[in-house]
Amino acid sequence: MSGFIKMIDLNADVGERTEALSSGHEEKLISLISSANIACGGHAGDAHSILEVMKICKKYDVNIGAHPSYPDRLNFGRVALNLSADEITQFVFYQVESFVNIAKANGFEVRHVKPHGALYNRAARDENTARAILKGIEKISREFILYGLAGSVMIDVWNNENFKTASEAFADRRYESDGSLRSRDFFDAVYSSPEDAAQQSFLIATEGKVVSVEGNEINLNADTLCVHGDTESAFEMLKFIRDKFSENSIGVSGFQK
Repeated sequence: MSGFIKMIDLNADVGERTEALSSGHEEKLISLISSANIACGGHAGDAHSILEVMKICKKYDVNIGAHPSYPDRLNFGRVALNLSADEITQFVFYQVESFVNIAKANGFEVRHVKPHGALYNRAARDENTARAILKGIEKISREFILYGLAGSVMIDVWNNENFKTASEAFADRRYESDGSLRSRDFFDAVYSSPEDAAQQSFLIATEGKVVSVEGNEINLNADTLCVHGDTESAFEMLKFIRDKFSENSIGVSGFQK
């Protein structure tokens, strides 16, 4: 790590598409990141895909994390379900416990947990949801690092409960002026250009800020940067980001806390 002026974690949501795994695209993507959020059955993924992705992560020394979601494969976990806090606790517990059991049976370590999609977005603004997620996770272990939106309610709730947290920013998502992610209902919610994603990542890593859709600067204290694995240009984005970082002496390393 010598020679780098800064280190940052680079994560991606993976294990969500069987075709990406079978074609080798998933492995190419994982080779460029330092932490992987692996779908664990709620919105995508199954025991087979979980194990295969874990093996790839081990090959490239990438941190393994669980990526629980609303149990809604039809909508890819991107629609908020009207479920109680207890129901959220239970499905988070079930998904993460099953994931951890697969890891343990094969000698892998689970380092972190990151909620997915609509569950993540709801927890970012709703204390009860953030706390329900935490209750499901702490039934298994209090040692996981919890990944959540930088500056959001979820990070505050988890920190107040003395959990280890990593504040997350997004390379491929646009931001509203209040620091929330732009809804995917808008056509411009996700960057399609690898250059734009790389520039936003560089600004976050070096200055701790992003430019919102309205044009104002938002301060972000980010420990980790995410590229969504199902974004069409995800691999190209990661290559651009890694090249931009390398040119400016920014290193990529799994988040430690």
